[in-house]
Amino acid sequence: MKIAIDIKGADKEKTGKGWYTYNMVDQLLKLDNFNQYLLYTNNKKNPFPDAKNAQIKCVEDESVKWHYKVLKDLQMEKVDLFFAPTSYIIPAFAPKSLNVIITVHDLVAFLFPATHKAKATIIERLTLKKALKKAKKVFVVSENTRKDLLKRFDYPQQNIHLTPCAPSDFFRTKVSLEDLEAFIAKMKLPEKFILAVGTLEPRKNFATLIKSFVSLQKRHPDYKLVIVGKKGWRFKEIEASIKQYKMEKEVIFPGYVKEDELQKFYGLAKVFIFPSLYEGFGIPPLEAMASGCPVVSSNVASLPEVIGDAGLLIDPKNSYKMAEAVADLIDNDHVRNTMIERGYRQAEKFSWEKSAQVALEVFQTIKKGI
Repeated sequence: MKIAIDIKGADKEKTGKGWYTYNMVDQLLKLDNFNQYLLYTNNKKNPFPDAKNAQIKCVEDESVKWHYKVLKDLQMEKVDLFFAPTSYIIPAFAPKSLNVIITVHDLVAFLFPATHKAKATIIERLTLKKALKKAKKVFVVSENTRKDLLKRFDYPQQNIHLTPCAPSDFFRTKVSLEDLEAFIAKMKLPEKFILAVGTLEPRKNFATLIKSFVSLQKRHPDYKLVIVGKKGWRFKEIEASIKQYKMEKEVIFPGYVKEDELQKFYGLAKVFIFPSLYEGFGIPPLEAMASGCPVVSSNVASLPEVIGDAGLLIDPKNSYKMAEAVADLIDNDHVRNTMIERGYRQAEKFSWEKSAQVALEVFQTIKKGI
């Protein structure tokens, strides 16, 4: 088969969907030596240089026209299958003759539009329904997303397949004490800190986290809060919270960091907290677990499914409960050690190889016309 995949975003500063695309394609290329892959992007850099059966198709256009140009090329190439891991635009306008598979990560544009960037919300609302009509199969990253999808849209349940996210194997390796000490000096990190990771935008609920940290510091004044992630939509609301509570010297923003640096943040943090209001999956808690950092997380959407009994789950709107859960992991060594051990086991349940194997099996059903 000639399989085309939209990999745009897999070679840049990756967040959730970008990591999903990169890791799924990376594992597909490792598992599959028979099919031919055409990988569409707008960047000449090849994120998969070792793949012998993959060709990078660079379409240099930053505008929405990129999707039209790719669709035109797909028809010229006469591909057997097009896999869209992040965007619904090409699937929505694809001819019926093109076999299409999409991944639905979440339904935030439909369920919580006020917490989502307006442009992205409009595009997803305009294209997902059309894309579902064209899609032969659909991948979802969690059972919660499957349920949300079936509640909102009329799509055959038997054609929905679960391909969960996972922590990269990178996070399962130990970092030496010498490397951690060098990293502390390089980043000028405090001795004790709580860690949060995510794009600085409303859905990540960092404003409530900052309010919670004000309470936590009354019990633990020697702790700082470190929030790793790039600035996103309406990030100034977070800055306003910092000023409101006079926490300018207590909250640290390192910005977006690479995987090797993120691994060290997890290794150094006393507690990892994920206060998001809605997630289709939520990779950072698993990364923290794999790295041996105990987790406090929201009890909403897919997060209980991802975290299981390996973290303390809290109401993301209750700043007091949030602070109490973090304090419990700081003060109680038994609870802390129990969560760390459970976290290692929970993280092991998720694998990019397993998800890619599911995807490859679904690809074969398309070939067979099932």
